[in-house]
Amino acid sequence: MNTSFANLGLSAELLRAVAEQGYTEPTPIQAQAIPVVLSGRDLLGAAQTGTGKTAGFTLPMLQLLATQASASASPARHPVRALILVPTRELAAQVQESVRAYGRHAKLRSTVIFGGVGFNPQADELRRGVDIVVATPGRLLDHVEQRTIDLRRVEILVLDEADRMLDMGFIPAIRRVLALLPAKRQNLLFSATFPDEIRKLANSFMRDPATVEVAPRNKPVELISQVAHPVDSGRKRELLSHLVKTGNWHQVLVFTRTKHGANRLAQQLERDGIESDAIHGNKSQGARTRTLKRFKDSELQVLVATDIAARGLDIEELPHVVNYDLPHVPEDYVHRIGRTGRAGASGQAVSLVCGEDKSLLAAIERLINRRIEQQVVPGFEPGSSFHAPAARPQPQRHQRQERGRQHAAQPRHAQGGDRNRHPRQAHREEPRATAHGHHAGPQRPHANSPTQSQQHAHREDRQPSPERARSQQFPALFGTFGRKMG
Repeated sequence: MNTSFANLGLSAELLRAVAEQGYTEPTPIQAQAIPVVLSGRDLLGAAQTGTGKTAGFTLPMLQLLATQASASASPARHPVRALILVPTRELAAQVQESVRAYGRHAKLRSTVIFGGVGFNPQADELRRGVDIVVATPGRLLDHVEQRTIDLRRVEILVLDEADRMLDMGFIPAIRRVLALLPAKRQNLLFSATFPDEIRKLANSFMRDPATVEVAPRNKPVELISQVAHPVDSGRKRELLSHLVKTGNWHQVLVFTRTKHGANRLAQQLERDGIESDAIHGNKSQGARTRTLKRFKDSELQVLVATDIAARGLDIEELPHVVNYDLPHVPEDYVHRIGRTGRAGASGQAVSLVCGEDKSLLAAIERLINRRIEQQVVPGFEPGSSFHAPAARPQPQRHQRQERGRQHAAQPRHAQGGDRNRHPRQAHREEPRATAHGHHAGPQRPHANSPTQSQQHAHREDRQPSPERARSQQFPALFGTFGRKMG
């Protein structure tokens, strides 16, 4: 039975905004999440990119805030009442676009803050008063420490793509933010997977949350065709060019493991006569925005991306996703191919697999519980090395923890932190929280407190370590959260 947006209890202003965006029926997660959020209850949502989860929390959030919205120009009448935390700049910009589009008929102000752009323009906008802030954790804490934002009146907290924030080392930063928020608030957490660290985090601040599960993490969209092409590693680029040209492919999203690999591949494809560019954390925000726009406008035939840089990339009817390098973490495969086959459209996920990738392919097949068809492309038959026994994957969880300790000891500038930082941030201090969680300004670091160089949570664009394996199954979530929380 189909449900309409009108049946979900949304206001006339929001229904008008939804219609103006061209939507007529809610997605499954929207139909389930919107009534829960409107009721004021905490919510845990298991949803991947492309399920419509952004509107699932944005629409009811806007309705709850609109009941006390002010038309006054005074900054005092527009305190920060909703905070949305996301892992990357691109996703932050995407969410802010949704907030503005759906809230265009409400008397609410919103802004987005992230690293890689100037600090002062963001501070000026915050001083003028905003009701809703979309932010990445690192830049948000920069504003907290410079006292350009006050979080003491936040009513709704949203953590979007929590598993990605775990991958990027943001959990310590999130805990710092939680300490600055009022105890009485509504909490919404969305994640594609629920490893132990995410469940532990949710346990620490959520109260009796409702749970919503849409498109389980190990079940790729049915409309996506998946195929693996065996090939020698030295001929991957040649095979990719062949597939793009002979298939007349357009809007092809290609994933590599490293930033350097993304740059090199894009340059090689350009030499092959294929309009290509790369997007990754080392590029300025302006360059990334321009590249994304060219790709969305079909000016680029191929976009080469790293996993983190591609977060927030939302393109309707993206026809092709190519795994040039298979991910070390099987769940990332599901994240990647979920960018095609959206909104009822068909899509194709192609993986280029060399001999050393066979163990990674096997891990992916175990996760999605199906075999991926292997098709050898004539003229690109792999050599005998492809048929050698695959190496067994090494244990990963302890390696992830060790890498986290190594990153904690590295200087801030080596970890891909925010650029164009405020000049006073070179020697910033830890914010102090009162017993009620209110920010009380900077203080001298405690002897046992981490130094600034150890605050590795301030990383908008660091690539997740290959060893980050998340093996927890979502069904375990219901047993964990069936009781009263924190």
